[in-house]
Amino acid sequence: MSNRITQGLEGQNLTQEQTQYLEGFFAGMAQRGFSFGDVAPAPARPSLEDQTAEERMKREEHPLDSYYRLVENATHNQVPDKEDTFRFKWNGLFFLTPVKDAFMARLRIPGGVVKSYQLREIARAARDLTSGYIQITTRANLQVRLIQPKDAPEFLSRIQGCGLHTRGSGADNIRNLTGNPTAGIDPVELIDVLPFVREIGHQILNNREYYNLPRKFNIAFDGGGLIGSVEDTNDLGARAVKVGDAVLFRIAVGGATGHKAFARDIGILVEPAKIVAVLLAMVRVFIARGDRTDRKRARLKHLLEKMSFEEYIAETETVLGFKLTRSDDGIDTPRAEFAHSHVGVYPQKQDGLHYIGAGVPVGQITAKQLERLADLADHFGTGEVRLTVWQNFIIPNIPSAYVQTVSKSLVQMGFGIKSSPVSSGVIACTGSRYCKFAQSDTKGHALALIKHLEKRVPLDQPVNIHFTGCPHSCAQHYMGDIGLLGTKVRGEDGYHVFIGGGFGAHQAVGRQIFTGIAANEIPELMEKMLKGYLRRREGAESFQAFATRHDLNKLQAIFTNDE
Repeated sequence: MSNRITQGLEGQNLTQEQTQYLEGFFAGMAQRGFSFGDVAPAPARPSLEDQTAEERMKREEHPLDSYYRLVENATHNQVPDKEDTFRFKWNGLFFLTPVKDAFMARLRIPGGVVKSYQLREIARAARDLTSGYIQITTRANLQVRLIQPKDAPEFLSRIQGCGLHTRGSGADNIRNLTGNPTAGIDPVELIDVLPFVREIGHQILNNREYYNLPRKFNIAFDGGGLIGSVEDTNDLGARAVKVGDAVLFRIAVGGATGHKAFARDIGILVEPAKIVAVLLAMVRVFIARGDRTDRKRARLKHLLEKMSFEEYIAETETVLGFKLTRSDDGIDTPRAEFAHSHVGVYPQKQDGLHYIGAGVPVGQITAKQLERLADLADHFGTGEVRLTVWQNFIIPNIPSAYVQTVSKSLVQMGFGIKSSPVSSGVIACTGSRYCKFAQSDTKGHALALIKHLEKRVPLDQPVNIHFTGCPHSCAQHYMGDIGLLGTKVRGEDGYHVFIGGGFGAHQAVGRQIFTGIAANEIPELMEKMLKGYLRRREGAESFQAFATRHDLNKLQAIFTNDE
């Protein structure tokens, strides 16, 4: 025993003080009747030979140390090889081949909160170095496309120079942290989650441990306000609840809607002062125990198919060094009802101030629009804009006297401020124009659908229609009232159609109702589906409730005018 103690961890010798401490510890354990035979062995880690090629690349050179490769490529405007394409994702750069020989850059904007001076620099960089178009993502974030290899270092430098980051925004990292877009200004929220989002963001940026996960990882906070954060679609979701006079967080784990999985509550309550430490401890357990031999089964969802919740909690407690509070059955609070209500003008909790939510068709915005948006935020607000997971934005802190002026300006810029039951519910991923995985031009088809439906279908409440180009499900087609998954139909763009998905209080995974519909047939099919719903619904019944009430055969008949 003494020799093994002295050898220490991973072959490193311990100091005399460390050796004496451990000898005393194990002697005390022996006196209490414990031996090493009583302790379950640590889970066996796969051999290096069994790990994936991506894990080999990370071992040979940590991707954060590969920036010099990016600079060398820029010198000759050289496209990256396969391995560097993987490494450069750690700097938020995604090479678009075979679609384009250029990069897409994804930023990190914790909580979706961005300042006016940052918007101006993003707009200038987009105009100078890219196509001039910016996209709002479904993680309340921004992406910029068509960056030439020679311009990549300059683009990253300019983004970092205005206080933003791209580091860790892709690949095996913790993606952009999300929260309620009205955090801190919501009249009914239980707690402002932005301080927690910022704190965990700083922890991630400054600790290399969080840049070597088995696979990507999403974290979201929900403070209980009027507009949700869709936290149940994340690997870890922390939702505020009221327990007596205290506000605590419940934690749900294992969300991955591309795999038809919502996060599940694990039955613990966490004080706000401890929530960041608890979530990061859970990430550490995933880092240690996640599968590094099969990238198709490397998400937290898959780990929890092997570990029970109690085992996961126990390992988290070991990392933390303290026990977590188990929740009693029934301790919960209902979720606030919301349906894209952030589009429009709404009062804040602060007297005399309003936030104005604007709809951005499929999340695409120009550099000029971004600069004008920054001007509005400066002149009439507090120089701040909030991005949302619905690919829209909010300008907060507008005094009552300026609401009409800002509203008119947004409309003139091409943004809607009235909640359209069609356009405010349509979400689309990048699509085949710029993503090598996508099977269909999702953004183009989504815009065509909006134009078609707004002229023909008199909806009186939002219906969420999610276009996603491939099974990665960046637009989360399984959680839309109607979800469309890109595919090829006779060699042309097409979609599989799903219905009845939902989130939050209406959590559900959509069911596939139609297979292989050509893209040019989608507008007419959607029109028939929505008119069939309006014709046969009961009162003000939602689309999801209507879809849930009927079996698929019945719905197919209603949606194709056969009944």
